[in-house]
This record gives sequence, structure tokens and C-alpha cells, in this order.
Amino acid sequence: MGRPVVAIVGRPNVGKSTLFNKLAGHRISIVEDTPGVTRDRIYAEGEWLNKYYTLIDTGGIEPDSDDIILSQMRRQAEIAIETGDVIVFVVDGKQGITPSDSEIALMLRKSNKPIIIACNKIDDFKKVDAIYDFYELGMDNVIPISAGQGLGLGELLDEIVRHFPEDKDTEYDEDIIKVAIIGKPNVGKSSIINKILGEERVIVSDIAGTTRDAIDTYYETEDNKFLFIDTAGLRRQKKVFEDIERYSVIRTLTAIERADICVIMIDATTGVTEQDSKIAGYAHNNGKASIILVNKWDLVEKGDKTYLRFEEEIRRELGFLSYAPIIFISVKTGQRVNKLMDSIEEVYENYNLRISTGVLNDIIGRAVLMNQPPSDKGKRLKIYYSTQVGIKPPKFVLFVNDKELSHFSYERYLENKIRESFEYKGTPIQFELNEKKEG
Repeated sequence: MGRPVVAIVGRPNVGKSTLFNKLAGHRISIVEDTPGVTRDRIYAEGEWLNKYYTLIDTGGIEPDSDDIILSQMRRQAEIAIETGDVIVFVVDGKQGITPSDSEIALMLRKSNKPIIIACNKIDDFKKVDAIYDFYELGMDNVIPISAGQGLGLGELLDEIVRHFPEDKDTEYDEDIIKVAIIGKPNVGKSSIINKILGEERVIVSDIAGTTRDAIDTYYETEDNKFLFIDTAGLRRQKKVFEDIERYSVIRTLTAIERADICVIMIDATTGVTEQDSKIAGYAHNNGKASIILVNKWDLVEKGDKTYLRFEEEIRRELGFLSYAPIIFISVKTGQRVNKLMDSIEEVYENYNLRISTGVLNDIIGRAVLMNQPPSDKGKRLKIYYSTQVGIKPPKFVLFVNDKELSHFSYERYLENKIRESFEYKGTPIQFELNEKKEG
């Protein structure tokens, strides 16, 4: 069934991204006054009157342009027209109809989808007459709004919701696996999503930094629903001159926070960089499950131990991610891409795994017998009992006599003992110590 999809289309700089952000309720699109900055379709979840839907902000349509990115943007808009259940066509009420608007209207009318014209930049509702010219575009649904000031959005949303197909699911869905694809620019993040989906959804160009924004892509298999969050590649902080790039860094960090699983993509031709370590560290510190994906493996000259040497280097550089599986792939040739999907499902199960209190205390009890807890000035750490208090990531509370006696290395030892019984592949494990006085 899937969610109803609302596609926002229109030429550049009519305020599509501002409207998108208002409807999505948070700043997702990058808004700059440069035509064509919103290059990709950006996805978000919207809600109105308890009905949930997927919102797509398409890159501005710039008809008749030979420029590679603008022609790709037109293709993006066409895909949005194909996938959208309701299309919101944003026009500039101050500027009036332009030839581009007429050409877009022609594309849209052929789609036979419900189309609502959002006549934007009507900042004074006494001057609402400006909207009547737009009926010339051949659509009978014109609604005045000011995206910047938030005027007229309720009426627009009422109209959008009215056109949702009846067979679509508008309920809230909690069972979706959120996967953030993170890594440096041009490592192949957008391409891996396209490979999984089998269609060109995300603009991929050989121009570094083409994928400017984070894009949410829904994908369903027989067993699971996924939300892929593609991020603009992180640049080194020093190079962040533009506002746009600064937002891209924030976007990557936000994507990590939103995700359950972070797929950290590493370029096989360059190996692990400082930037990769930073991204991976942020995922680990935020308690996210992780998979390390080494792309462009087809470009590496291989001897008999190349694979092992590379794996050792990753384990050395990203020592804190010892639990993360490593997959070597080539997005270009499609080699082992299906292994990534299997790994995501397995890691997600571990991220949600609960151990019963009885079994956990057996594991901890045996661990304590084999290796005594640390002591200080004759006083030894005692672990009375433990219990699992959370998932995503798994979190354990140890009830002890004195927290000060604990040591990081002993917690690491206990973690390893738990992992010997339950591998918890791909997910960090967190401990919390609570003091419980004897007696």
C-alpha cells in the first residue's frame, strides 16, 4: 500500500523549499538564492489531521536547458510526477505567470494526477486577486499562500489530504528500519541506494558534491520496510566556506541521529581517512548500529592477502567499531550489494535484541568467577545483579557496591563475555552502573 506521496514541483526560486520546510516542520531542504541549489528530490514525512504522507521536494524544473544538472532535475521532476499521488505546483504570485510556468503546467496536465496550484508570496491576503491570472494554466485548484509567513497552509493541506487515494496507508508506521548512508563525497553513497532500488532516484554526477542534500528513500521487501537516508558527503571543516557546505555537515550529523543503522562507506582506493574516523566516532558515540562498507573494491589490485591487510587496517583505524561487520563491495559492478541488505537486517535484529535477566546474570556471574573485578585500597567491586533496561542500542544496568571501583577495561571485559554468548554483531552495547548499598 505505502504512504500517499505529495510532490512539490515548480521552477527554481518560487519558494518550494520554504514550503517544504513548513510542511515537514523542520529545516531539511537547503534554501539559498542560487537557482538550482535544491538539486535533488528531498523526502520527508508530513502529517495533517492525523494523516501521514511522504513529501517530495523536487529540484526546480528549468525547461529547455542543456546543462547536465538541469536536465537531470527535469528527469527528477518527471519521476516525482510518476510517483506523486497529489502534485503541488508552486508559482510566484508576485511575479505572475512566466513561460516556464506554462511549460511546467503542460507537463503536469498530461499526468492526469490531482494538481493544486500553490500561489506563493501572497503576503497580504487583501491582495488575493493576483491568483486569478493563474487559472490560465488550465487547472481549477488555485490556493493563495505565503510559505515564508505560514499563511494559507491549513487550506492548502486540507485540499492535499482531500485528494489522497483511498487505498493508501496514512497511519503512523513504527516498524521501519532507518539506515543512514554516510561517508566522504564521491564515495558512492547515492549510487548504492540506486543499486538497491534498481532505479536512478538520486542525482549522481561525477561532479564532487553533486548530491547536496540528505534524501529519504523508502524501500520495501517482503519482510521489512526501510528508510534510506542519503547524506551530503562530509567535507573537512576547514573547507567549509559556503553556508551550503555547513548545512551539509550538520545534515550528516542529523542523519546519524535519525538513523538506527549507519552504513559507513569507505573508499577502497584511499583507505580510512581522518574524516571517516570522525563520522564513525559520531555514530558510535550516539549508540548507533554500524556497518562498514568498503566500496570501489574492483579498483584495488589484489594479492593473496590484500583483503586481510585491508581489514586489519580498518580494525586498527576504527578500533572502537570492533563489533561492526565489514563488507567489501563494488557498486559499479554490483558485486556483493545484496550482502549489504542481509547485513542490515541481521544488525537491526541485534540492535533490538533483549536478553532475559536470568541468562544475563549467569553470563556476568561466570565472567566474575573467571576474572575478579578490580579493587582499590583493599575494597573490591561487587556486582550484585544486572538487567537489560533498553534496546536500540542494548543497554545494561549493573547494580554494584561502589561505582568508583569500576574500570573501563573491566566493563570492556564484561561486554566481550556478553558478546561471546550473544554476538550482538553491528551494535554497540552500553553499561550503566547503579550503587546499591549492602544490607
